[in-house]
Amino acid sequence: MAILTVSNLSVSFAERTLFDNISFNLEKGDKVGLIGANGTGKTTLFRVLTGKLEQTSGGVSKEKDLRLGYMEQFSCSVSGRTVYTELLSVFEKLILAEQRLSEIVTEMENGNHSKELLLEEMTLREKFERDGGLTYVSRTKAALIGLGFSESDFDMSVEKLSGGQRSKLALAKLLLSGSDILLLDEPTNHLDISAVNWLESFIKDYRGSVLVVSHDRYFLDEVTNKTIEIEHGRSRMYIGSYSEFIEKKQKILEEERAHYEQQMKEIKRIEGIVEQQKRWGVAHNFITAASKQKQADRLREELVAPDADLETVHFKFTPKCETGEDVLICEGLSKSFDGKRIFSDVNIHLRKGERVFILGENGCGKTTLLKVIQKIYGADSGSVFLGANVETGYFDQVQSGLDLKKTALEQVWDRFPYMTETKVRTALGRFLFKGDDVFRPIGEMSGGERSRIALLQLMLEGANFLLLDEPTNHLDTSFREQLEKTLSEYTGTMLIVSHDRYFINKLADRILVLSESGVKEYLGNYDYYIEKTHETFDKGIFRAAKSAAPAEKKQNDYFRRKEERSQLAKAKTRLKRCEESIEETERELAETQELLSGEDAQSSYETLMEYTERLNALNARLEQLYEEWEEAGEAVAGTED
Repeated sequence: MAILTVSNLSVSFAERTLFDNISFNLEKGDKVGLIGANGTGKTTLFRVLTGKLEQTSGGVSKEKDLRLGYMEQFSCSVSGRTVYTELLSVFEKLILAEQRLSEIVTEMENGNHSKELLLEEMTLREKFERDGGLTYVSRTKAALIGLGFSESDFDMSVEKLSGGQRSKLALAKLLLSGSDILLLDEPTNHLDISAVNWLESFIKDYRGSVLVVSHDRYFLDEVTNKTIEIEHGRSRMYIGSYSEFIEKKQKILEEERAHYEQQMKEIKRIEGIVEQQKRWGVAHNFITAASKQKQADRLREELVAPDADLETVHFKFTPKCETGEDVLICEGLSKSFDGKRIFSDVNIHLRKGERVFILGENGCGKTTLLKVIQKIYGADSGSVFLGANVETGYFDQVQSGLDLKKTALEQVWDRFPYMTETKVRTALGRFLFKGDDVFRPIGEMSGGERSRIALLQLMLEGANFLLLDEPTNHLDTSFREQLEKTLSEYTGTMLIVSHDRYFINKLADRILVLSESGVKEYLGNYDYYIEKTHETFDKGIFRAAKSAAPAEKKQNDYFRRKEERSQLAKAKTRLKRCEESIEETERELAETQELLSGEDAQSSYETLMEYTERLNALNARLEQLYEEWEEAGEAVAGTED
């Protein structure tokens, strides 16, 4: 059953229609990937769903009381809260309920055993436990640790967090918000691989629905069961993950093109018959020609041309010369900043044509290592040897080599002054900078556009040893796939830092995991690395959970003591009420026995039977009350023990 329905939704700005007649359903428990090229309106769709933006036409219907959670709704406070208290604020209702339960227990201990108080306590406790009151503290700590915060970060003021850390904290608040539908817009940004693994596990176990925009194709494969693509202003839903979507889409496009070509052939065949009938010039031939022409016209009206392929880049990295067999040898490299060791005893040997990826936690020094290899930074110890004829090309993830004041044309032409303007503009056109785009200042461009300029310069350099630092960041899915294809055909050597696991899987021959004490090698792609480190990863998660256990145990002990006091108060109240009921029943029993001996009962058979039945009922009730009294007494004794 659909909990959210989007019907013929359209959004236009001025004269531009962003998307038109988008329709889809979201069912309970769905995990849906929302994909499309940059600028197709994915984030705009989220803003429409949350009511932040009014659609031009169409509608959005939601199940009653449906709660949508979106990142913008969970921005971090700057009111002096710590990281821990900021995330804990998501559970404000549970915290208030817990405080009220504590107050009720205190009232009971002070002798208040009213029916109203007992009913409030029972109702509130059931709701508290149903809404996750017994686990909200452990879930808070697990989310922080899972997303890369250390326990020492818990007491850090929110104001002191970096932009990336604030984004992670906002994500944690969103995930724990208890929303029926989570709208996640690039949730893996700012996360290292271990944090992404935790996020994947969380989403898989999440009972609600998820609609996620992401360029992380491996992530989409792991968590989604449906895929919605926005293309050419329209949407289409596919059952399956990203990889399944790619396969199904290709088949559908092939079928549509084949059907279109078949229909075109049929139209041409019929129109050929029409021409032939007209040439014969006999009356009945004109009748046949008119009939056939109507048939051709009808087919042409029903004909739907397949969508044209979106414009994509086509480029190739071609080394100007070949290297020797040994491309890079690093021995005993170490590096520190301000007395803090980043890494030490790093040993790497790269041979011609290898594709090697460097993995590691955020802050372990991956970018620093690339800069040490290029002599941008000096090593504290150890040596770097580049082999014969090695010419390096470096992709900087922050594009520090780009001059934000220059236009795209000026940036590339100044870097390669021997090229003519025509050749520079042709090269820019291959990277989708056309017309007036080449005159736009780089400072006004998106991260994806800047990355495309940096990759264009890298292509023109003709290096035979590429050092790439997060080359897929900011790139849309189609550009990532083209980059993968280009690099798979590259004949040079590559050393790449990346969090893009799909990208790693496609290209990696070897993986080097960097840590403070050096590098550990895995001979294979990312799936192979995960297979070999799965047990270690599980243990790491166990250690993270265990580290939060003492504090959680303390909290649970406190709550258990309150529970025991509450149960004792309930048992005492039940015992007191049983004693009062026994006393009242014995009084009624004595009155009935007296009536049974009176003149009315002796003189009337009907009255005698009435009093006898009442006496039997009171005796049965008294026997039941004594049983309840014994049980209540045992409960009080057991609770006090």
